Amino acid sequence: MAANPETTTLSQPAERSVKASQKDAPMRRNYLAGFGNQHQSEALPGALPVGQNSPQQPPLGLMAEHISGTAFTAPRAENQHTWVYRIRPSVMHSEFKQTREGELGTAPLNDAKITPNRYRWGPWPIPTQPTDFIGGLTTLIANGNAEEREGAAVHVYAVNQPMVDRVFANFDGELLIVPEQGSLRIVTELGLVEVEPCEIALMPRGIKFRVELPEGTARGFIGENYGVPFRLPELGPIGSNGLANPRDWLAPVAAYEDRRDPIEFVVKFGGDLWIAQLPHSPFDVVAWHGNYAPMKYDLTRFNAMNTVTYDHADPSIFTVLHSPSGLAGTANVDFAVFPPRWFVAEHTFRPPWFHRNTMSEFVAGLRGTPEARARGYTQGSCHMHNCMAAHGPDPEVFKHASSVELKPTRDENYAVMFESHLPFRVSGAAQRSETLRKNYDHNWDGMPQLFRG
Repeated sequence: MAANPETTTLSQPAERSVKASQKDAPMRRNYLAGFGNQHQSEALPGALPVGQNSPQQPPLGLMAEHISGTAFTAPRAENQHTWVYRIRPSVMHSEFKQTREGELGTAPLNDAKITPNRYRWGPWPIPTQPTDFIGGLTTLIANGNAEEREGAAVHVYAVNQPMVDRVFANFDGELLIVPEQGSLRIVTELGLVEVEPCEIALMPRGIKFRVELPEGTARGFIGENYGVPFRLPELGPIGSNGLANPRDWLAPVAAYEDRRDPIEFVVKFGGDLWIAQLPHSPFDVVAWHGNYAPMKYDLTRFNAMNTVTYDHADPSIFTVLHSPSGLAGTANVDFAVFPPRWFVAEHTFRPPWFHRNTMSEFVAGLRGTPEARARGYTQGSCHMHNCMAAHGPDPEVFKHASSVELKPTRDENYAVMFESHLPFRVSGAAQRSETLRKNYDHNWDGMPQLFRG
């Protein structure tokens, strides 16, 4: 195999085809459909053992390896693990040594205080110097404590170079990658995952991957979940269908490369970056079975619920993924999408209402402007409102929504939200950033006074 990942072709089967998107783009890779399913896949016929997980001599001379994403004794419905059958075991690497690169941080952030102030950032600049996915990560906010398996963080990535001869794994939590500009080709131990704006990739804790750039540059957001792994939210009175349907989640099919070149292995663990050397490519898994696997999801397939009578529904109806906390009905972190949809509520102020929330919110615009924003908010902008911080529509949005004729209208924008029951700390890098809008509190200047007492 060629050493340059831009030209490397991984071996994978040609059968099994699942349509990856509702878009008209041709199918690029094969996937296995279903969130959390017990999948199995082999890139070479006969690579999977039959009837047991760890035979004395696995087929094709492969090595059996077990990856546990939860405790062995976790309830069956929550247990996550995968058996992989690889050319060489993962134990083959040198000693890790601590390193430093980029502006990646982990909770608790020691360079920041919890603050009631509201924050907004403009689009993150694409770097001018060669920067790959690891070097292009900047932490914006974080809460909880990664060592205690509680809380979450949100990072931004801005990159202009593919990862060459090195791979990354996050031991602190799982990663939810949300492209905003440019597509990503993510090579993982279990196969290939390709995502573009308005798609997301869920990378389990500890799974190795590298990121390639089909379009040369890319930018987006990453949610890092230290707590209970993401799951689909309960639907309650909604019933058995709606929101992010399980069948629309796609896991990769087995694909492998047999490279014996030295590879740099970068790990985030305990909030620090560590580096070791691998004597071979870690993407040498020829077959696997289990439910602990990377997944992708097309946000255009989200089946949004909305009011058809009056009032604006709670934003919880837009939840895509949920990580529960120890408090019933409360999220360690939720991920939500506000997709294109119709507004038809009668006698109603249709944008999101003015609000003070015990949950802390981070919102990013993937396409267009979020419905409550007007002043200087462009694609790639984002904002954070901490616990109980007042927020709501801009004056221009308020004036328009208070007087417009209430005909059915359609919003074509895309925004996403990470919401947590813990307050966020804003990183030093985010506070120093030139993209920080220091006059954000003036966003609500000019709010009309309509009282007629």
